[in-house]
Amino acid sequence: MALDGAFLYAIKSETEFLIGARVEKVYQPSRDEIIIGFRTRQGAYKLLISANANNSRVHITKIPVDNPKTPPMFCMLLRKHIGGGKLVDIRQDGLERILYLDFECVNELGDIVTITLACEIMGRCSNLVIISQDGRIIDSIKRVDPEMSRERIILPNTRYQLPPREERLNFLTADKNTIANRIKSAESGELSKVLIKVFEGISPILAREWAYYTSKGEYLKSSEITPEHINRLMLKIEKSRDMLLNNKCCFTVLKDNDGILKDFSFINIQQYGNLMQTCEYNSASELLDAFYAQRDLAVRMKQRANDLFKLLVNLTERISRRIAVQSEELEQCGKRDIYKLYGDLLSAEIYKIHKGDEFLLTHNFYDESCPEIKIKLDSMKTPSQNIQHYYNEYKKCAVAEKKLTEQIEKGREELQYIDSVFDALTRASTENEITQLRLELSEQGYIKSLFQKGKPEKSLPPIEYKSSDGFTILVGRNNIQNDRLSLKLAEKSDIWLHTQLITGSHVLILTDGETPPDRTVEEACIIASVNSRGKDSNLVPVDYCLAKYVKKPSGAKPGKVIFTNYKTAFVRPDTELAERLRVK
Repeated sequence: MALDGAFLYAIKSETEFLIGARVEKVYQPSRDEIIIGFRTRQGAYKLLISANANNSRVHITKIPVDNPKTPPMFCMLLRKHIGGGKLVDIRQDGLERILYLDFECVNELGDIVTITLACEIMGRCSNLVIISQDGRIIDSIKRVDPEMSRERIILPNTRYQLPPREERLNFLTADKNTIANRIKSAESGELSKVLIKVFEGISPILAREWAYYTSKGEYLKSSEITPEHINRLMLKIEKSRDMLLNNKCCFTVLKDNDGILKDFSFINIQQYGNLMQTCEYNSASELLDAFYAQRDLAVRMKQRANDLFKLLVNLTERISRRIAVQSEELEQCGKRDIYKLYGDLLSAEIYKIHKGDEFLLTHNFYDESCPEIKIKLDSMKTPSQNIQHYYNEYKKCAVAEKKLTEQIEKGREELQYIDSVFDALTRASTENEITQLRLELSEQGYIKSLFQKGKPEKSLPPIEYKSSDGFTILVGRNNIQNDRLSLKLAEKSDIWLHTQLITGSHVLILTDGETPPDRTVEEACIIASVNSRGKDSNLVPVDYCLAKYVKKPSGAKPGKVIFTNYKTAFVRPDTELAERLRVK
């Protein structure tokens, strides 16, 4: 899956209305991503440029992104050179995967200069390069030194060079004879693979779609191609060409039957038949916004919360090891009854024991069969001291068993709490939510107290949903908010929900004293399953009861409650339903 040169051409055509716009803002939400805010007569627009190896792209975005409090160095440099500048041109060389944004700016001496931003959308080689008017590199979001690449160096003050480029055809300008000759002269192979070698700027999915139409779904080698095949291929190419040149694209996203996003293109895709679902968008930017939003969010949050993930994993491993050791010790404590038996038998036959004896052979008269038993003795101790030794061991094991049982139970509760924080962290979608989780862990003593300048940031309100019947459904974002939601905000007649034996958020249906319909309760159960660790399961049990039956045990960690008089519903998590009911 990649944003090919043809799709980038559609992006170029779509963003040309920004020519003449002024740069209003520049910020860098993540390491490989830049957002440039433009001000036009029609309003404000944001252009997202990503050089991430997996998600490289350029498009207009409407999705709000957290702006870091401290801008990275590259962002500050970009602000210095293009801040307040005017976009004067957007260029693309053929169907190469590079867009050049030319800005007319004023330098430090007051002279008007042209600064070019080269957006190289090339998978793992993607980059964002600032180029001066004389063609030299000012800087790049990813520097490439001679040790990383001998062919192309990208460092400040070096001359900007184009990436190595193979001689391939541009399907927007190539004629029928040229295309036919190039295919016939190419090394024989499966047609779609040959098309990728012949044409520049086409992705595998586009090549497969052309080949699928050409061969009517049959396997076809380039050496077996006939004039009829060439005619069908040209018909498909000309249709694709017309779509790009005349802004008639059909921006399509492919999903598998489980709803997982797989690929996209600017034409309608038919090669998969019923194996894939398709979804169409009005523009290339709208498609890319929707396609990458969820993936980018997960990657960005993982980067910012990486230290917390490591902390929680280490805590989980440490607590699990401690519980394992304590469980082994507890198992050893099961021998305490033997120590008491030995003490009793030695007391009954103390007259047979003499100092210096190493063992005593006697019969266990507590057993009906009265078997012979050999009891080890300490030859340096008196008979009374040996008896007392076994009674002391019995008492130690009894006390240890009680303590170890308590410690193991506390360890399991702590493990459950850490698991709940980890689950909340995986679902965190904003910097604020991550900050609140840091504060929670700080209050519980797992990390050092956070030092914050100025007033502490207010936590976000609970996530709000609206059921199909109009009832408000609230979901806690973290354990502290779960407690507040379930124990302070909830009225006695409200309905409280939580996944059974699965970590997840507390969910509350605000009833205002009414009895909600079954549909609302079912939707709330689905929302609870989606906001839990069981969101990827086929069937999730969800417990629900009146909020008045929810209590918090004394001294329990945040998020830990007990409840009674509950019912259990089994539901299938439905992310699309939850997203549709969510109040934006």
